[in-house]
Amino acid sequence: MKDKRIEWGNTIDVESLIGTYPQDSIRTGENLAVDWKLPDGIYSAKEVVIELDKLLEAILVQLGEPIDGNPSVLLDSLQANLAISGDLSSLPLGPLALKDKAGVELSVQAVRIGEQLVHWAREINSDKRALAKYGPETLGELEFRSHCYGHTLIPEAIAQVWGPAGGPKVMQLYNEYLHQFVLLRDALLPFANWEQVPFEVKEHKQFKGLRFLEPARKIFLTQLLGKELTHKAIVQYAQSVLSSGLTSAGYGFQYPLGTILPAALGQSPGEAARYLLKWHPVQTIKTEETQDIVAISFDYEYDDYYAALRSEAGAGIPASKDHFHISEDHSDLPSIARLLPNTESDRTTMRFSVEREGHASSSVDLGQLFRGHRFSYRPEKNSRSKDAAVERPSTSIHQVADILSHPGLVTNTDAGVHFISTGGNELVQWALLGKLYPENVVLLDKGDQEELEAALVSGKGYGTQFLVL
Repeated sequence: MKDKRIEWGNTIDVESLIGTYPQDSIRTGENLAVDWKLPDGIYSAKEVVIELDKLLEAILVQLGEPIDGNPSVLLDSLQANLAISGDLSSLPLGPLALKDKAGVELSVQAVRIGEQLVHWAREINSDKRALAKYGPETLGELEFRSHCYGHTLIPEAIAQVWGPAGGPKVMQLYNEYLHQFVLLRDALLPFANWEQVPFEVKEHKQFKGLRFLEPARKIFLTQLLGKELTHKAIVQYAQSVLSSGLTSAGYGFQYPLGTILPAALGQSPGEAARYLLKWHPVQTIKTEETQDIVAISFDYEYDDYYAALRSEAGAGIPASKDHFHISEDHSDLPSIARLLPNTESDRTTMRFSVEREGHASSSVDLGQLFRGHRFSYRPEKNSRSKDAAVERPSTSIHQVADILSHPGLVTNTDAGVHFISTGGNELVQWALLGKLYPENVVLLDKGDQEELEAALVSGKGYGTQFLVL
């Protein structure tokens, strides 16, 4: 984070695990027929696309002339299926015009992932690696039943798949090809760095490829499309995708291939995503009983922050609501943060500890930090006039150290404005989000007059307000 950093855990070498599989995805199946299955192993998104290209190449071989190995029509139909709008969309987030923060983030994410997957599909197919490896005879014999009935094709694709060279056999292959891409896109929705996320696939007799994800996906999409998606639900879905084996969900977790935490970590609080997650190639928790990396859920210190201990911020230094004179020396503020696990009880929690060499550290619950960020506000420019600002009984300035020194969560009952300057220190801004009661906290960017005026009419519009710069 510029000249700041966050440290924790031990690095895991995941790259060496991806792309090495005990079996081939094209192999002899039941009744000696040529079948396609994702073999056991660790995959990244692009590795799955490489394996799916074998299906597309088999389809092109079986279609023969006049398609002559040209996948453009079939890939255009895939693109239409992965779009978030249009009659063929498999995830019509666009027409729903989701306005909740989680829905907006995931809509942007769905577009980003879908476009990249199609780009990879075009790029990989241009090499015709499967054709060179297996030959037209083997690919021509590939055949299986695809149990899915929901994907619509563009007219040109219908003409190819059901044309003279097509038919039920080709349609089954293409249907599975589309469905596996949809499952892949949806599985990656929670992760900001989705291209890097490693996940394990295990073969199941009753599930082909990524179909083992279907039950969890159905629950997740019901919540998303119903506009009832919570951060906890996103974490729960991510755990299912990564085969963690965890049943309870907090705000993040460790699994055998790394650590998953909210994507905001390491970003500027004012600009960071609130609901997406991020994979880190890090073992956060070591266990004495085994050398293996075990799956562990990270819990909030306060299950219900409303019931947590609260402390009063106090009167602070009186100031004018139209101007905050900032004279605090920020030279001794922290430049390092450490994530410190606590595994001494049946719940695993994490502390976000900020420190500067030679100075004592302050720490807050990492989960509460992320919760505070999700519930924070940004100045709402042009939303309400200055005249709409609530008359507040007092305006005051607080020192960072004073706020962080209080026990529990910090609030005030005076309905006043409380200003805290961090000198732009993002580590301290994060720490304050974990310390302030998450009800009416506004994150500032510049602290100029225009932004201050907008901030004063932002948030709930009543009660105590904290401004963090």
